[in-house]
Amino acid sequence: MPEPSTPTPTDISDDIWQDGAREPINNLKRALESRAGTQTPMNNFSLARADLQGVNLVNRGAKQGYSLTNSDLYRANLEKAHLFMIDLSGSSLMKANLVDANLHYANLDGCNLLGVNLKGAKVEHVNWGTHITQELQARKAEGLENRLDLYQQAEEIYRHLRQTAEYQGLFELAGHFFQKEMTMRRKQMPKISTSRCISKLVDIFCGYGERPLRVIMFSVSLIVLFATLYFFAGLSFSGESLGFDSSIGFWENVKVFLGALYFSVVTFTTLGYGDVAPVGGLARALAATEAFLGSFTLALFVVVFVKKMTR
Repeated sequence: MPEPSTPTPTDISDDIWQDGAREPINNLKRALESRAGTQTPMNNFSLARADLQGVNLVNRGAKQGYSLTNSDLYRANLEKAHLFMIDLSGSSLMKANLVDANLHYANLDGCNLLGVNLKGAKVEHVNWGTHITQELQARKAEGLENRLDLYQQAEEIYRHLRQTAEYQGLFELAGHFFQKEMTMRRKQMPKISTSRCISKLVDIFCGYGERPLRVIMFSVSLIVLFATLYFFAGLSFSGESLGFDSSIGFWENVKVFLGALYFSVVTFTTLGYGDVAPVGGLARALAATEAFLGSFTLALFVVVFVKKMTR
């Protein structure tokens, strides 16, 4: 009895590729490679549990990769697959095996990445999208239990992506995924709770240790804010009063404000030269508050900066 011939793109219609209940396709890997070679986008393909180990879906010599969008690749075996620049947006890669696969410049925006195995996969310059599927679903989910479950899944996915990025030495990307992971964890906390408020503040001030620039911007904002408060509360320099005075000109008030700004800087950094002093109880209270916030913020910056650089 003659062996069945290898399917060609003309033998297999897209209706068959999209049919999850179809009969097994002979030599599936080569058939898919041939179908991709037609340059026609592949959409809604059903490839759940397919053995595609080592499949080559690289569109050689082209500026754009093959398109395999909105497809079902649940538990598909894509070990050592060549997927350079492939567009998998909207596809389900749930529990798919992508061990040692080449995903450079692949588009994974909107993919379901729950349980995907990316051990040893090359993930540099991958488009992960702004938000993963579970995160978007959680925002629209009805019912607290369902929403918390989706946020828990999102946290798990971001943790796995962070570990994958760290393994590849992509520390900037790993930092981004860590921040998203902590955000998903915060979303699981009760809305009105101390832990959630503290988590939110840490995110705002330093992006969970991944955004040292936020600490700098917060410091500058505090210095300017307290300088403005000193400008109206009043300071003393060599026995001379410094503060807003409507009877003097604009530029004189600017000079006074610069003096208040100088005092704010030395107070924030806890240098305290002593040449300028607060006048009155309000100004002293402001100076004490700024000194405390300054010490805390500078320590926070050191921690965040060291964490960022030691990677």
